[in-house]
Amino acid sequence: MSGPRTTAAQAGIGLGSAIAVAISWSLHKSIVWAIIQGFFGWFYVAYYAFTRPGGLLG
Repeated sequence: MSGPRTTAAQAGIGLGSAIAVAISWSLHKSIVWAIIQGFFGWFYVAYYAFTRPGGLLG
């Protein structure tokens, strides 16, 4: 499959980064924090999951 089709993955945006940006924006409403936490991607998603009440650790 070749052609002008561009997906988010080809643009360099991973699923972890997208989730991290969504979480960050919902908490902080700050573009700067969203960019920083999007850079860390899955690390921030895991941190969020482990540190929130009702998260992975209960």
